[in-house]
Amino acid sequence: MIEITLINYLKQELEEPVWMTIPKGETLPDEYVLIQKTGSSRADRLTHSMFAIQSYGRSLYNAMDLNRKVKAAMDEIIALDDVCACRLNSDYNFTDTQAKNYRYQAVYELAHF
Repeated sequence: MIEITLINYLKQELEEPVWMTIPKGETLPDEYVLIQKTGSSRADRLTHSMFAIQSYGRSLYNAMDLNRKVKAAMDEIIALDDVCACRLNSDYNFTDTQAKNYRYQAVYELAHF
């Protein structure tokens, strides 16, 4: 499953925690990453999956810096056997103003087997 491949890869590449969902009852660190699969398609036996990768920080600068680290890691994910291509669709400030959580979001498309 590409979700497992991606989360294990980012856990290996980043110092910050990486989750698919926030663990219940756990005190959140100042910085962490959440991954969400937003869709997929399949053609010619190749699957394309879209992921939103959210970088949280204690300040907007920290969220931006963590987003930069995520993008640097994603630039190298093509080295994995399961991944054929990786494309950054966009990244942007995605601060949750109601909860006052600073975050950036990078949207990626991965082509994989």
